[in-house]
Amino acid sequence: MVLWVAAALAAIALSVASSVRSETSRVSGAADGLRAWYLASGSVERGIQWMLWGPDFAPKFWQPNKPRLYFSYPSGDVVVEMIPETAKLNINTANPDDLLRLVTAVGGNTVQASEIVQAIQDWRGGSGGSGFDQFYASVGASMGAPTFHARHASFQEIEELLLVRGMTPELFYGNYIADNQGRLYASGGLRDCLSIWGTAGPFDANTMSPALMQAVGVPAAGAAAIVAHRQIAPFANMGEVGDLGFPTPRLTIGGGHAIWTLRATARLRRPDGSPSEIVRSASATVKTFDPRRNPYYEMMPVRVLRWYDDAWSQDAVAPPGILQPLQGVPQP
Repeated sequence: MVLWVAAALAAIALSVASSVRSETSRVSGAADGLRAWYLASGSVERGIQWMLWGPDFAPKFWQPNKPRLYFSYPSGDVVVEMIPETAKLNINTANPDDLLRLVTAVGGNTVQASEIVQAIQDWRGGSGGSGFDQFYASVGASMGAPTFHARHASFQEIEELLLVRGMTPELFYGNYIADNQGRLYASGGLRDCLSIWGTAGPFDANTMSPALMQAVGVPAAGAAAIVAHRQIAPFANMGEVGDLGFPTPRLTIGGGHAIWTLRATARLRRPDGSPSEIVRSASATVKTFDPRRNPYYEMMPVRVLRWYDDAWSQDAVAPPGILQPLQGVPQP
């Protein structure tokens, strides 16, 4: 009897210890995730301030051609991507050929890309009663949910693209791709290439996505070379881009940028100084104003248009040999 009671108590103690260990690990992970998110969101705010200070302070905190800021804190390291919206294709004015090449470059399926481009054209300017409207209505009816119709007007938010027929979360946000050794890395999606504030070109070579480069005529090897170069130092002029030896149509350096997306990826640091596996991201799309044109803007030189609490970035898990994973503080 004593042995059976001892065995039962030991089993109960083991179960309680296992539960306590699991809960402690879960709570610790949640706390570390929150800390990493605060690092990322705080770095977005700091990046906005540095961007505003850049043109006026010496030495400059940031130059418009510099695509990344690197912050180091006692608890972790952060990379802030500085992406002008003019480095993206305007979804409301882009011609069908550009859209087809871009969606094909991201998804790799020409047939699927053609269907999505037709749906985009219908969404932003088609007429009511089309086959697309019938599809949207049938989807809602089959799920017992309220039906909806295409806007048949300009996109107001880039997230509307998720409602377009044929679009998938993997195409919009990006997906994981395996290299020759079977290692997975993050590949960007259409949200990194399209914007309601974008342009028809030329696009900034320091910040445009590799998929958009290929869509406008840059070969895949040239896009990889451009990304690898700007990871070391930003291009100062188009001559440096031309020195890579690849065709670079519809590319430029700099330009008038008023709307920016700042995307921060934070990784915590362990007590021994090594990088943790805890990674969080945040981003904001902001519009800057020039106080020299209107004194009113001295009180509010920047306006936040959109804020994203979770904005997955290729800096978290990056293509081998092109974008290195975020480990410590990489040098600009």
